Amino acid sequence: MSVRHLLVAAVAAPPAGIELAVHASVQPAAATALTMSSGRAGASVGVLLGLVGVVVGGLALARPARRVGLSSARLGAVLALTLGLAGMVLGGVVVATSDSGIGTGNGRGGAFVALAVGLVGVILGGLALARSARLAA
Repeated sequence: MSVRHLLVAAVAAPPAGIELAVHASVQPAAATALTMSSGRAGASVGVLLGLVGVVVGGLALARPARRVGLSSARLGAVLALTLGLAGMVLGGVVVATSDSGIGTGNGRGGAFVALAVGLVGVILGGLALARSARLAA
């Protein structure tokens, strides 16, 4: 029998009156760099939402409204605002709920990136919306 089997058997049925200490070999393994925690997943989704908002806002700002149509330019601007804001909210939730610093595996670094990318998406969407409103008048 291996040592692990003996430890499991001893913990499962200890003799009467004897308390056993939990050994380090029985503890679960630490999270690796490739482990996807809920904080990392939330931060990744926030970054992706913000990045799509940046792309849509950039396209809405780069394309003249008369070539694409005023309604589609306004739709792209509103979509960029919404996606950028959603990325910022998700990044803010991850920052608020994480209990450790950057580099501990809880997604705080990615959440800060989601806040920054979402802010860029909101700014581009706001500029495109202001331009589409100006062209409509």
